[in-house]
Amino acid sequence: MKKKFLNRELKVGIMAVVAIFVLYFGLNFLKGIDIFSPISYYYATYDNIGGLVPSSPVYVKGFKVGQVEEVKYDFTKEVAFVVKISVKNDIVVPKGAKIELFDDGLMGGKAIQLVYAPLTASQELYTPGDTVESQIGGGLMAQLSGELLPKIESISTQADSLLRSVRVLVESNELKNSMSSIEKTTADLAVSSAQLKGLMKNDVPRIMKDVNVLTSDFKQVSGNLKKIDFAATFSSMNHTIENLSLITDKVNNPEGTVGMLLNDKNLYINLNNTASSADKLLIDLKENPKRYVHFSLFGSKSK
Repeated sequence: MKKKFLNRELKVGIMAVVAIFVLYFGLNFLKGIDIFSPISYYYATYDNIGGLVPSSPVYVKGFKVGQVEEVKYDFTKEVAFVVKISVKNDIVVPKGAKIELFDDGLMGGKAIQLVYAPLTASQELYTPGDTVESQIGGGLMAQLSGELLPKIESISTQADSLLRSVRVLVESNELKNSMSSIEKTTADLAVSSAQLKGLMKNDVPRIMKDVNVLTSDFKQVSGNLKKIDFAATFSSMNHTIENLSLITDKVNNPEGTVGMLLNDKNLYINLNNTASSADKLLIDLKENPKRYVHFSLFGSKSK
């Protein structure tokens, strides 16, 4: 019975140890600490840590190599804070390096970074446990202020000038006149839109009806044209043209009757002389009718 009780106590003890180990491992894992990797500790002093807390990250050129292990304070001293940091054992800290406190992000968080020049073969190193020279960096906000403030001031000046120009433009008479013109144009467009609406409602249907009638007429004409024997028509036209060609040839032939009438100059002169003699005869007949007509009731002769 006593043996069973001891076995139970042993099991409870082992489970308690395992639970404590798991809790310790879990807490360090959540903090980003690998308890299986060897680490080295260094110290730095500050008169103001600006909200730095244990478990804050430690960086080298932006790469996390450790964390803040502890922050001790003694307000009786001018430099009141002693910060203990842990870094991976393969991270060496050369003489001349500095532990810099800086702003980690825009929300005001603090972090530590190791600042040093590239290592040389003969350079001396700090021993783990040494106190390294500290400094406070400007941080992200300081960099933003130094880089952006001049640009912001320049943009502010340009914006002020732009606002002044806009104000002058808004208060100018030209803009008022333009707005009046735009209002008038808008009113004219409204009238034109109403007229167009009336046209589309009244005139366009009538026009479409006329177009439909015209289309029907064209369709009927097209049907009638299909019924025409164009071959016979063109054959008749060709026959007529050939007859006209024959007549033209006969007219142009000087040996023919019509050709002789048209081309004989002597015939033209004789006809002209005959017409002239006939004209003179008519004139003489009109002036001296008694010379050609003899008329008497008693049969007497005229002298």
